[in-house]
Amino acid sequence: MKHGTLLAEPNPSPTFREVLENSMVRQRIIEYLGGNHLKNATCLFLGRLDPSNPCKVDRQPAAHLHSILNESCELARSLEDRVSMLIHLDIEYVNFDDPAAAFVDPQRTFLLQEPLVRVIESRLLAFGIHYLHVVTGQGHHFVWKIRRFSPIAEAIARLGICTTPELESPPDPLFPHVALLMEFLAHLLKREAGAVCEIPVEITAQHVGHGRSGAREMLSIDISEYGDPLPSRMIRIPYTVYRKPWISGLIERLGISDQVPGFFTLPLHEMNILQLIEQRQNPATIIDLAHRAGAGIPQAAKGTRRLLDAYRNSELMDFHRKFYSRGHGFPSRRKTDSDAAAIDTLPPCAKHVLANPNDLLLKPSGIQLITRCLLAGGWHPRHIAALVAAKFQDPAHHWGAQWDDYDPVQRAEFYVRLFAGQIDQGVDTGVDFNCVSQQEKQFCWNPCDCSLAPIYGKIYLPKKNHPRPL
Repeated sequence: MKHGTLLAEPNPSPTFREVLENSMVRQRIIEYLGGNHLKNATCLFLGRLDPSNPCKVDRQPAAHLHSILNESCELARSLEDRVSMLIHLDIEYVNFDDPAAAFVDPQRTFLLQEPLVRVIESRLLAFGIHYLHVVTGQGHHFVWKIRRFSPIAEAIARLGICTTPELESPPDPLFPHVALLMEFLAHLLKREAGAVCEIPVEITAQHVGHGRSGAREMLSIDISEYGDPLPSRMIRIPYTVYRKPWISGLIERLGISDQVPGFFTLPLHEMNILQLIEQRQNPATIIDLAHRAGAGIPQAAKGTRRLLDAYRNSELMDFHRKFYSRGHGFPSRRKTDSDAAAIDTLPPCAKHVLANPNDLLLKPSGIQLITRCLLAGGWHPRHIAALVAAKFQDPAHHWGAQWDDYDPVQRAEFYVRLFAGQIDQGVDTGVDFNCVSQQEKQFCWNPCDCSLAPIYGKIYLPKKNHPRPL
């Protein structure tokens, strides 16, 4: 889709145009693109959402920035960069019962995240990682970078974990191994934050049961971008308008336009989170902030080296090596036949997910359910990933354009590795793996006399008897 062919977005407010036309605001945006001038920006492309289809993105060169800003559209930059590897940690509030909650009551939404934010800041400080902290409509982004051909980047790429007996090393091994480091960091954060947050903390947006508020709400440590090819992913740009709930149609569908004022994505600088929420639609405050708060993404080679060293000394790295010790495909025909028999013995909820993979296997909770059940059946996690990938690649499930920009094998491996690794490391203790929780999460379609207790016993009781050290 070419620039200029998109359907019109909501008319931009004159006050928003005042912000986006400000020269200092534009300079800060250029900093985030990796340069001090557009001509030396290092991001590969800009991405603007298509209002007629929020899943589609119109990609434009950085040189088009000024004309795009004149349209006040929602804007992101490529995660991929010509000079550096950007490392991005995203957290957000998710409410499965009320998707507008984060926008209607942002004060509560962000206060619920504060304990997790403190844990993240403490961990990154301990590693010595300098980061840019950006606040979006539903959460926080923490961003830093390392130079692509620096010693630390080469050390990460040389880990040599993401290889198999059947497949050669990935063309660019850096990003797949950065994904392993971020998975390790997410484990650390979930362990610490789970004990201090009022609502569940999960890695990616997994369905949860009803909490004390009565809602199915959670905090997501969202590292899902590491489950897709690097060129396919983007990150939101500070000092630009946040339009997600409007572009998706949520605001209009729920009739809440009078309850949710438009606002900007901003760096958190010299104010607390409640002050930022109060001022994020105030042009004078935003322009003043642009004069004081830069948006350049910090280089953090030394801190990332410490993160790598911690990962190298972790039991999670041992699990990752075991995960990739098996080839991606199914094993021998005899074993495949026995695996087919094992699938026949799955509980009804898991069978339903496999029978209806579009869209149940696109949801993290669907892959988590399959992973738990098949691990209990003795499957190697790499073979579970092969099964999930086979479902993703089967045209009988009418995937359409779902995989045009994504890799079904990479997606399957990422999520199965993530969920199996949490079980292996004792980060997932199975507290929600029971029939009542499955019903609350709306992942039980035919309540009957079945029980998940035998499966729970096989995969979680051994961990309780021999817990991993914290």
